[in-house]
Amino acid sequence: MIAEVFKSTANGKIKARASKSYMHRALIGAALSNGETVIENIAESEDITATIKCLEKLGVKFTYFGSTVKVQGISKKSKVKNISLFANESGSTLRFLIPVSLIFAESIDFTGSKRLLERPQTVYEEILPSKNCFIKRSSEKIEVGGNLKGGLFEFKGDISSQFLTGLLFTLPLLNEDSEIRLTTDLQSSPYIDLTLEILNEFGVEVERPDEKTFKIKGNQEFKPTNLYCEGDWSNAAFLDAFNLIGGSVTLSGLNENSTQGDKVYRKYFEELKQGTPVLDITDCPDLAPILMTLASIMNGATLKGTSRLKIKESDRGEVMKKELSKFSADITALENEIIIKKSVLKPPTGILCGNNDHRIAMSLAVISSVFGGKIENAECVNKSYPLFFEDCEQLGIKIFKNGSVLK
Repeated sequence: MIAEVFKSTANGKIKARASKSYMHRALIGAALSNGETVIENIAESEDITATIKCLEKLGVKFTYFGSTVKVQGISKKSKVKNISLFANESGSTLRFLIPVSLIFAESIDFTGSKRLLERPQTVYEEILPSKNCFIKRSSEKIEVGGNLKGGLFEFKGDISSQFLTGLLFTLPLLNEDSEIRLTTDLQSSPYIDLTLEILNEFGVEVERPDEKTFKIKGNQEFKPTNLYCEGDWSNAAFLDAFNLIGGSVTLSGLNENSTQGDKVYRKYFEELKQGTPVLDITDCPDLAPILMTLASIMNGATLKGTSRLKIKESDRGEVMKKELSKFSADITALENEIIIKKSVLKPPTGILCGNNDHRIAMSLAVISSVFGGKIENAECVNKSYPLFFEDCEQLGIKIFKNGSVLK
């Protein structure tokens, strides 16, 4: 799909869509509960659909009432022999469910997009063989199996917090007590705060004596509960970005006390308005594309802690450098730092590309509202925010999709 964005200004009020990070965790917690959980304010996206479909194959039952879903959890006593789960392009689905699925199946084949299967699974490859399990990777699938045992788990915390979240959901259900010790500082730590918040909602206790240690009692039960999915700060950043380029957008539905790490975007946006800041994105790598975009339009900036951008849905640092250069942006991408210099931008030379990365496409839509631009592969926003272009049009951004005005 090609989305052509014309020069236009965003104005109006809009409610933030539900948080994808919250939904993944709420759905998995509900699936592990012994009973029925009600989750309100569910929003569709390809990643959330992937998690739901995988949980359904494990035996979880979902009943929908508009944006509310009732989730009937599964018993860990009912273990199937073999099962195949399709994670599509969702890193959260894959990494959260690799250990969780071991509770309910003797062996599991995970399939998904080529890019997803290329993304590292280092932590599980290091620890699962020592815990009575196996993991085998190929270009077509990831096979896991065995009877997961508790105990001591030691691994790096600077690859992805998703491995830690997967284990935090799984270890309370094992017979043995467990302890997780991180051998490096934890990156994207706010995501772990969110995981612990959701676990607490389901009555699961995790002791955290220090930032790198998690103690988990075995034989715990996830208790069914009622949850409301809060708004997504990550996606809200793209709508709020219009306010830095002449728009007037008011966002509602965001929890000001949220543990979502991308809430920091408001602070970073203020710093972008003040000058040429140095911004550390170690704990909020998903903000990189929109921060690079706004820095290019405004006064420039330096982003620190960018090394993990290489293993996202695309190599985000390099991809954004390439796409923004079409607007004459001056960007240098180093190993763990990206420098965006203040430049005189122009309408893009050639067509833009979403590079199969939702956050790239949404960032390009923001800058195209200033200079105009055609974005191919724009449908990749479906991964997290299927209604992004419709919401932009609601705010007054003029968009044509494959030659038709969005309705």
